[in-house]
Amino acid sequence: MVKHFYTNIAIRIVIIALLGIALGWILNSEQPLYNAIALMLLIAILAADVIVYTNRINKKLTYFFDSIQNEDFSQKFSANTGSKTLNRLYQNLKKISEQIENIHLENQKQEKYFEAMIEHISVGIISVNSDGFVVNCNSTAKRVVGLAQLTHIRQIEKVNNKLARLLNSIKLNEEKTITINNGLEQTTLLVKASEFKTSSEQLKLISMHDIKKELDEKELDSWLKLIRVLTHEIMNSIAPVTSLSENLCSQFVKDGNPITTSDINEGLINRTIQGLQVIHEQGQGLTRFVENYRKLTRLPKPEIAEVLVKNLFEKALMLFNSQHGNTQINISIDLKNQMQTIMADESQILQVLLNLLKNSADALAETATPIIQLACDINKKAEVVISVTDNGPGIPPEMIDEIFVPFFTTRDNGNGIGLSISRQLARLNNGSLKVVSIAHTNTTFSLHFT
Repeated sequence: MVKHFYTNIAIRIVIIALLGIALGWILNSEQPLYNAIALMLLIAILAADVIVYTNRINKKLTYFFDSIQNEDFSQKFSANTGSKTLNRLYQNLKKISEQIENIHLENQKQEKYFEAMIEHISVGIISVNSDGFVVNCNSTAKRVVGLAQLTHIRQIEKVNNKLARLLNSIKLNEEKTITINNGLEQTTLLVKASEFKTSSEQLKLISMHDIKKELDEKELDSWLKLIRVLTHEIMNSIAPVTSLSENLCSQFVKDGNPITTSDINEGLINRTIQGLQVIHEQGQGLTRFVENYRKLTRLPKPEIAEVLVKNLFEKALMLFNSQHGNTQINISIDLKNQMQTIMADESQILQVLLNLLKNSADALAETATPIIQLACDINKKAEVVISVTDNGPGIPPEMIDEIFVPFFTTRDNGNGIGLSISRQLARLNNGSLKVVSIAHTNTTFSLHFT
């Protein structure tokens, strides 16, 4: 097609050039003037034809590209223009237009599919551009923020200023939780943010997942575990008291009547004293149990300040060695940044570290070459992670979810509140306490601070 176009233009230019030469000859050879005028008119007509011919194609191409840009595929291309070049051009433009239209329709189908899919998921999805205008928003997100229509992120400020501040401040790849009241009920949201780029702009994608049900189920499960442990501990203390008191009463009753002083002998007195001692011991155990429960529920409010992790490690090891100085445990420190700090209550985090070190030492009692490593580093979420790792036997998988339950313990002399208090202290200091255990390899308890 291009070759034919250039050939037609070239032929016209050659003819115009020849006519120009002929016009020059006529003007120099005393030919009649009307011959020169006729040639000039013919040259003008051919020049105009060249302009019309090229403009005709240029206009069609311009119209075609404008239509494609405006996603208008209604333009028609004549199959018979009287010109082979134009016919072939129009045929090719028609094919290109049909292909682009098919791609456009396919993209629209995919877009409708994804819109329908996003509309039906239970997670609120909002995509906003750099100016805060909402590009997409599903019905779940509208229900969460309490708006029938959402076109700009600022609209949320009128409904829930707390949520609006979070959506504006949340960083990419960050996760935050927030509890809000949407007018009907109180709910807890897990908010995440990511970024993606379309063909024309950069968009922030915000997801809002209602986790109230999951939290309620987890809380209920925690309460059930706590009640089960409490019941077990209380029954272990009360059952012997009930049995012994019943047995002692039977010793002093005969045929439904109290025995006389003549029936009292040294053996009965000794049995009574022993029984009362056991009851006293069980009562003391129950009292200690209640005191531990009070410790668990009455933790002091932390005094947050900047704490140098290096100093924290040194104090923890000094206190640990003063209590367990006779152990053969090899304790090492891995501190990537000697000037690393955290915002926390130093005494409370020190209490957590001491408890974790003590647990590791107890776990290493039967290990031939006991090792504990204190470490501090920054993870991929930009969290400061303080970890205590030991090479003990590990925690059985079936117990990994139980170890943080208050009063759950696998040791005869344990009270089962150390890890529960440690996790609560971590939360009070805007952190979290996690555990990873590999059987017969190592166990790592890690404190995470944002």
